[in-house]
Amino acid sequence: MSLNSQFPKQVPFLPGHVFSDPFKENHHKTQQFSYINGTVQEKTNFIHEEFDPNLLDSMKFSTPPNLTYGRRQPPENDYIPRIQPPWLKYDRAVLRFYGYFQESVVENPNENYRIRKVIIYYYLSDGTIHITEPRIPNSGIPQGLFIKRQKIPKMLGKQDFYQWEDFQLCQNVNFFERVFRIQDCDSYTREFYEYMGKPLGLPEQLPKDNFEGQRETKELKINPPDTKEYKEYFEVKLGGGHPNGGLNKYLQNDRKVLSFDIIWDDSSIEGQLNYYTLNYYLADDTCEVKEVRKQNSGKDPYPLMLRRQKIPKQPILTHYPGMTLKKEEYYSPQDLICGNTVKIYGRECFIYGCDDFTKEYYLNVLGIQQKPAVLKQERGKKFYHPVPPYNGYGYEEDSLGSVYSLQPKPPKKDVRKNFTQDQFILRFEARLISEVREENSRRFIISFYCGDDTIQVYQTSERNSGIWGGKFLERSRQKNPLTNDYYTEKDFQLGAIVQFNVYKFQLIRGDEFTINYMKQKPDVFKEADISQIIAKLRLFADNYPNFDSFLLDLMKKLDKQLKGYIDFDELSQGLKELGFNLTLQEQYILMREFDKNGEWKLCMRSLWEGLVGRRNE
Repeated sequence: MSLNSQFPKQVPFLPGHVFSDPFKENHHKTQQFSYINGTVQEKTNFIHEEFDPNLLDSMKFSTPPNLTYGRRQPPENDYIPRIQPPWLKYDRAVLRFYGYFQESVVENPNENYRIRKVIIYYYLSDGTIHITEPRIPNSGIPQGLFIKRQKIPKMLGKQDFYQWEDFQLCQNVNFFERVFRIQDCDSYTREFYEYMGKPLGLPEQLPKDNFEGQRETKELKINPPDTKEYKEYFEVKLGGGHPNGGLNKYLQNDRKVLSFDIIWDDSSIEGQLNYYTLNYYLADDTCEVKEVRKQNSGKDPYPLMLRRQKIPKQPILTHYPGMTLKKEEYYSPQDLICGNTVKIYGRECFIYGCDDFTKEYYLNVLGIQQKPAVLKQERGKKFYHPVPPYNGYGYEEDSLGSVYSLQPKPPKKDVRKNFTQDQFILRFEARLISEVREENSRRFIISFYCGDDTIQVYQTSERNSGIWGGKFLERSRQKNPLTNDYYTEKDFQLGAIVQFNVYKFQLIRGDEFTINYMKQKPDVFKEADISQIIAKLRLFADNYPNFDSFLLDLMKKLDKQLKGYIDFDELSQGLKELGFNLTLQEQYILMREFDKNGEWKLCMRSLWEGLVGRRNE
């Protein structure tokens, strides 16, 4: 009995009211597969399989139905084949050819090509081929298996494969667009071709390349030119004394170092004056050259320009040390004098100073007084740090933050403007300006967000126009290519041309909210102030005898048919004939101000009263 069954039934079956049975010992899970008497069996207690009772009855009491199709054909040639197949006739029979191919070598002054030896195996049992390349030590080329065993076509893309009849000595074969030259074969291959009635020709000599000649030269052993070292070695090996000619000098001059200040004028394109310290060790006449580090020099700090060694006056450069029999002359303390030039492996270094110990050594031991040379003082370099161009990620202020500081801070935002102007969005209808005539008919909606000066462009489309509508430009800040400053709200006037990236747009009209917003800000949108537009019109009256004649001429040129109302095209044409240069924004505001009926027609009477009223004021 489980522990949970002992609790009263009124206890709800919820988490916290059910406890595990501590007396339970069997925790296994049921399995579907099991071993019974060494046989894998499946428990089918919970599996229901459908069966056909008619099929079971036929299998129990009568001959089962024929469940196979067709009968097995009697075997032919299966016990003792009359015609042996190739896999039986040529079992373990392989033809072996020796060849090579030429490979070009680039950027190597010693060779421009290399001869690579290969061994071609042809298996007669199935007509497959595989190629191996013998390994050559220190060749610098991965060698071994070159082509895996497979049938190789004579031409790529075709099912015509190479047969043993296609191989002949002193001829070229093309394997996967690589040409191999067959120059020899083994004895079994030659006997096989003679047995088949197609004897092979004579082998040819394997050509040599520069790499083979250099390898033979390296492997050539040359006796040492001087046997003094060998004599000393054998003398010490037989128990004799070990001669040490420099021991006395080492004991007298140990830890005595002459230190010189040198300078090297690097005359290359990116060169400059380089300062070093030359240390001369009197114990073994070796030198080392250390670099003098300077802050903000722009160079990587290397500890040594030259490790400790003897510096030859005229170095003899060879491929390997000890190959030359010429004796080199090394620098000594007599050569290291302030004012002299030391040539260190092609670098002419000028000695301009030394330390106090070096001055005392030269004065007491050699009788030479070291006088430091006077160098011209270098002028302090002024570095100009140009601002890198904008990389296109984020805003330009974000990129400049990493230029001005190692720990960039986020750019400050105009929080007051964002709170006060965020709800104002100026929307304009614009057309695309393009050299392609069909592109000029495309219409767009340009939205300017006054809170953060961002711009968003949507393209409108008509049915069956072939133009896809939708988002054209993601909301972002755009720069004016003429001023290289970001666009602001004062740049958006009716008739103005704005450019985003490589696309130019002309603002045609604005919505009702945009026009009212412009009227409320006459200090920013001066062309939307009707008082300034009337004042601008009144300035043209200076070209007339009096103001009345100006009004009469204006009314005649605008309303030629004396209808009392004119549309926008008649207004633009009349102002053009009069020579009054009003912008599209000013014409648009003028049309809206004196449109009394809401039919987008200018009332001439209202215009007369507006001009006269403005004059009386």
